[in-house]
Amino acid sequence: MKFGAVAVAEAEGAILAHSLKFADKALKKGRVLSRADVELLRAEGPARIVVARLDPGDVGEDEAARRIAAAAAGPGIALGPAFTGRVNLHAETRGVLVFDHARLDRLNLVDEATTLGTLPQFAAVAPRQMVATVKIIPFAAPEAAVAECARIAAESGPLLHIAAFRPYAVGLVQTRLPGLKESILDKTKTVTEQRLQALGCRLLFEARCDHSEEALTPLVREATRRGVDLLLIHGASAIVDRRDVIPAAIVAAGGGIDHFGMPVDPGNLLLLAHLGDKPVLGLPGCARSPKVNGFDWVLERLVAGLPVGPGEIMRMGAGGLLAEIPSRGLPRAEAKPETEQSPAGPRIAALLLAAGQSSRMGGPNKLLADVDGRPMVARTATRLLASRARPLVAVFGKDAEAVDAALGRLPVERVHNPDYAQGLSTSLKRGLAALPEEVDGVVVCLGDMPLVAGRDLDRLIAAFNPLEGRAIIVPTRHGKRGNPVLWARRFFAEMQQLAGDVGARHLIGEHAELVAEVEMDSDNVLVDIDTPEALAALRQKTQPPEAAGPLPSPSLAGEG
Repeated sequence: MKFGAVAVAEAEGAILAHSLKFADKALKKGRVLSRADVELLRAEGPARIVVARLDPGDVGEDEAARRIAAAAAGPGIALGPAFTGRVNLHAETRGVLVFDHARLDRLNLVDEATTLGTLPQFAAVAPRQMVATVKIIPFAAPEAAVAECARIAAESGPLLHIAAFRPYAVGLVQTRLPGLKESILDKTKTVTEQRLQALGCRLLFEARCDHSEEALTPLVREATRRGVDLLLIHGASAIVDRRDVIPAAIVAAGGGIDHFGMPVDPGNLLLLAHLGDKPVLGLPGCARSPKVNGFDWVLERLVAGLPVGPGEIMRMGAGGLLAEIPSRGLPRAEAKPETEQSPAGPRIAALLLAAGQSSRMGGPNKLLADVDGRPMVARTATRLLASRARPLVAVFGKDAEAVDAALGRLPVERVHNPDYAQGLSTSLKRGLAALPEEVDGVVVCLGDMPLVAGRDLDRLIAAFNPLEGRAIIVPTRHGKRGNPVLWARRFFAEMQQLAGDVGARHLIGEHAELVAEVEMDSDNVLVDIDTPEALAALRQKTQPPEAAGPLPSPSLAGEG
């Protein structure tokens, strides 16, 4: 790859190395400079600029990232779109991230230009959570390096996969000693149930007995007759030896002891045993708390169907000091669900503005018009819900009850704007006020753009990175800007100051240096339904192929 300063007149087709800002426009780094860009630079910019040009044998950053990510992604992992040399990989299901650490190191040692970073091995993940990212460091990577990375990522199967949690039926036995309050046992049951529910499991039964081998043994035997996939035993007193009450009762019931102790604190005194082919865990005292401990690490792997034996437990020491961590992400009574609220990646909401008066339609509310067998607003919402943006908040105004009813049982949060007649800004402000505090940004969507697809939103989300100067993400088609637009939280305060029938479009010009344009692969982002003619064209577009004739409007082509 060639890299260096050139005269502006020679820059057409080159890759801009550093962002440039002008009065009302910014050229972002990584942009392939067009003739129009060169004319702008000649009129307003420096005489020379730093650019890159690919050599034969180079692979552009986006294509290189796509190839490596596609080779690395196994079952349960979805690829995001490539942008600025990065492809993010997301979990499709709740489970545990699994990869070969040595093979990952080999991949990252191929070339400094190619990188793959992941969450920790065996991290518990939620659907839509980012689990890994491929990043090409310069604007291109050597073909040989890309090919070798892809080969390593694919050899003997994809490098990364999600081991999905299985719906285990779990039994719980608790022992008593004099002075131990029943309320403590009640709380332990509740915490255990919530821990299991977070993994998609259920507590089949709970039993209590005295803390003695004689009282506990028959309950352990009973668990096998009840058909549990896993048995948990909470002792009134901690296990301190392989011959203590709980391990002795397991052996007396016909089971065996596999391992005692683990290099994870809290959680050191965990017992791993079996009864037939079913695992049995003697739990440390810290398992009564919802805070993460060594029990969680073992439980997650067991429920994901991964092997857990003495070797696996004895290798848990790296990162096993958890004592200073106040809370980790599982949805329990006393711990916020971090995996849901703070995924590894930005949390982006979607705002559906559906309060307009449809004045240009000259008739009934266009959002209630039938399109493809359902109201337009329901079609729009359904397509937005196919994206990673959550939550989806809809703002109603005119015909609020009817629009609400049109959305039916779709998982959409609903906000009424009684001031809708005062213009678009009032709906925008109502919607922003309803967003959760933890969101990092919002995609502002219009109810009369029913061709916008979930994958369109996901392309915008993939480009969002305020730390790298991409805080406003604008979709384009053949260079023309469209909707929806993704806004970082930092702009919410300015947007709350809007008034009248205007949106936030002027802020794009005021913050040009923070704008990133994402070229889309269809006209979806340009098509809004503002007139009866546009509605008729949309209906013809969405008819079954055998019923549809020639399209009266080329702007409606390319639904996705």
